[in-house]
Amino acid sequence: MPRRGEYRSDFPLAQTRQGKEEPKRIGLREVLVADGRGEKSLVTVDPSVFKCATLAGELADEWVELIAAMDYRLGHTRYMRNTIRDFCEFVDTTVPRPRTATLAHAEPDLHLAVTEWVKGLPTSYKAGSRAPATHAGQLRQLIKRRIEHPDRPVVGHLNGWVKGALGIRRGQAEELDEFTRAEKLALIKAAWADLVAVDARIKKGWALAESGVDPEVGGWLEPANLLWAIAHDVWSVWEISRRLPRLSEWPASLVAFLPDNAPVGMARQMLLRALVRQLFLHNMDLHCFRILLMAATGRASEEVSGLDEDDIEFGPKSVMIDFTKNRADAEPRRSYGIDAGLSQAILHPSRPRLDPADLVRRLLDLSRPLAKRQGLDPVPLFLRASVLNGSVLQIKPFLGALQNAKFTSWLDLHQVAVGEPRDIRRLRKSGKVEKAIAFKGRVSDIADDHSVETFHGHYAHGTTLRVLAGSVITAAQQRWFTQALEGPLVLTEEAVNSLDEPEAPGALGLSAQEIDDLRSGQLDMGVSGCKNPRQSPFGKPGQLCPVAPLRCFECRNALILPSNLPQMLLFADWLEQLRARLAPRHFDAHWKQSRINLRAALDARSDAEIEQARQQIADDELALQLPLSAHVEFDS
Repeated sequence: MPRRGEYRSDFPLAQTRQGKEEPKRIGLREVLVADGRGEKSLVTVDPSVFKCATLAGELADEWVELIAAMDYRLGHTRYMRNTIRDFCEFVDTTVPRPRTATLAHAEPDLHLAVTEWVKGLPTSYKAGSRAPATHAGQLRQLIKRRIEHPDRPVVGHLNGWVKGALGIRRGQAEELDEFTRAEKLALIKAAWADLVAVDARIKKGWALAESGVDPEVGGWLEPANLLWAIAHDVWSVWEISRRLPRLSEWPASLVAFLPDNAPVGMARQMLLRALVRQLFLHNMDLHCFRILLMAATGRASEEVSGLDEDDIEFGPKSVMIDFTKNRADAEPRRSYGIDAGLSQAILHPSRPRLDPADLVRRLLDLSRPLAKRQGLDPVPLFLRASVLNGSVLQIKPFLGALQNAKFTSWLDLHQVAVGEPRDIRRLRKSGKVEKAIAFKGRVSDIADDHSVETFHGHYAHGTTLRVLAGSVITAAQQRWFTQALEGPLVLTEEAVNSLDEPEAPGALGLSAQEIDDLRSGQLDMGVSGCKNPRQSPFGKPGQLCPVAPLRCFECRNALILPSNLPQMLLFADWLEQLRARLAPRHFDAHWKQSRINLRAALDARSDAEIEQARQQIADDELALQLPLSAHVEFDS
């Protein structure tokens, strides 16, 4: 036995396990994700609140890893978290022995629970909602991810469900309609008036602040001194609030910043909010800039409100703006011309100026003090300041859905009446409609900032475009209907004999010379006569009719004389042969109206006249005279 100190090696190491050991997570599952403005939020799942805590933990583990791997945003993360909660609550109430439920065991059978949960999802939402299919798809995504991991067993029939059909329809979102022209004009007018008022208010506030001094020296009851302290960040909002005396001791100049009937207990907080709004933009102030920039650029709300200083590049005659569209993973760049009057100070413009360069410059000037105070570089265009709990000056990005300062609140404040739903996205669709009209329906030009499929799915359904499309179709139908009604004029033998009457030229719209030419055959086009071969509705004015005699029975200039009957019969026979050779849809598209008008003209003739014309064809060996193109088109 070795003596003490004679050991030549350390204690034996524990046997190394094969493969990487799975992490054992317990308690809350947490993920830190960013929202659309880049602010981080903590989202949690607590498996212990469910009876099926083991199952909830397995799904939550996959959720944590999936969010980290895919870099999902806050909305998607919360939606998937809600899927886990909803399914686990269903398992707790419907599955026997839910405490033993796990994806790794065959009992209890979770395949039945999954299918029953999926079948019941549509009952919780309105018809056509996409939420049921989204929740079902997210649960399948989590289970599929666990199946693909080699050390995480999933037993039972769930593998077949993952590979098979989802079992529920995707649904269809209800698309928004665009604002009417009157609604859009009212929006722009109110937004421009608000912009002018906001600009004037903040300029006045900074001018008053520059006239003030340190309130510790000049006094705490002078508005200019308080604005000076906030503007130069010498005293915090909380410190100013502490040094203000009771409301009864305030001078009239300070009380003037309070709204009427302000509660005494809220006086300090409301005063500080009003003072901050004299210097900086509030969330409500930014709606007017968003509306005007959307109308001027035609871009979506999130593209406009996400701009910063680096996205703007001014040139001598244009401004280049780089937009970011997260949903499409695209960064389009657009150039806009600069108004020549931009360099001139216009104090009282007669109408709203939808000039992107002017709007961007104004917004940059107003946002720069906030960005400097917060240490933000580059300067975001849409920054807002607010007083939190009456003691903290908070600077954050614009939030379109902020409580009491959202788009609908702005509409109510400025008394702008628009139809329901009152959604800012409708303004983008109004721009798309105007673009469609400007480009005369060329989808390749209209859909220059997204795909053609996106245009057809999200924009082409709008009321204005439908009305325009209906008007085009109606106009085309009316044109053909008018052409059918104003077809050839059939003259009987008695009418031909009365052409010498004085009132005949006026009734037919012909001169005496043209009537003579018609009777002598100089205006004969083969199957009919013609009032004026050089004024054909199928050709340019002054051009000899390019379609005679093929389209004479659809032409308002045609005059059918009794002498044309043999050629009419030959033309009718030719049309019947053509009808037998062509597909019905092709024949109807090109020759249906001619055949209808020809049959009507022949029906006006007696059987004896038709028999006599047939005999003339046989005796004189008459043949139908058609242009070469009529044979080349269909015989080649």
